Amino acid sequence: MREFAGATVVVTGAAAGLGRALCERFGRAGSRIVALDRDAAALGHTVDALRAAGIAVFGSTCDGTDEAACREAIRAGAAHHGGLDLLVCNAGISHHGDFAQTRPDVIRRVMAVNFLGAVHCTHAALPELLARRGMVIAISSVAGFAPLVGRTGYAASKHALHGFFDSLRSEVAGAGVAVMLVCPSFIATDIDRHALDPQGHPFRGTKAIAGRTATPAEIADRIYEAARRERRLVLPGATARIAWWLSRLAPAGYARIMARRMRR
Repeated sequence: MREFAGATVVVTGAAAGLGRALCERFGRAGSRIVALDRDAAALGHTVDALRAAGIAVFGSTCDGTDEAACREAIRAGAAHHGGLDLLVCNAGISHHGDFAQTRPDVIRRVMAVNFLGAVHCTHAALPELLARRGMVIAISSVAGFAPLVGRTGYAASKHALHGFFDSLRSEVAGAGVAVMLVCPSFIATDIDRHALDPQGHPFRGTKAIAGRTATPAEIADRIYEAARRERRLVLPGATARIAWWLSRLAPAGYARIMARRMRR
């Protein structure tokens, strides 16, 4: 069982939603937090709230699509707290719209944020993680292992995380570094407030939801407990577990059910 008291934990997309909940959860366990987000104002509010709760936190504005910015932010956070033990790749963006009507640059933007942002941060953090036998957690989605109607780019970015982090695990396991993938279903966050429509503009519609919507705190608790046990794959909630097994045992049936519910 890993213990995170005194550990330094980097969380991307830390300003709100699941990222903020993860900062709070690991902070309550005694971790020192490095909070990264591209939204400087929202990040400032989160850092203030964490400090008010007695959590040691270093905040840095960082756009995950900028490799140099990721490297500098993680270097500064590790220097501030004296090392780095856990990286949580949480930052992400979504989009809505059938692929036939979606501009390719929307897909590129989603891939840059969701996939390359995780790659940039992991590459920057890896020397510290190897030196301290640390851990990487990647926040994927049910869309990381199953199809998702109307969000081809989002699903592609999450599938890419699985290929990357499953392969990375095989490279670093011998050095004592753990890699965990988390695949939640629906979480009550503001990700759709920042989602893109098929033309790359802010999405103004409503999201179809199949199953219960979990709170960020609920998912953060499950991630924390799974991280202590060094789980390889976490399916938090009944919807995620049902989707996992159904998509493997009856993939065609899963696709039909998902398409009907999402279209509805």
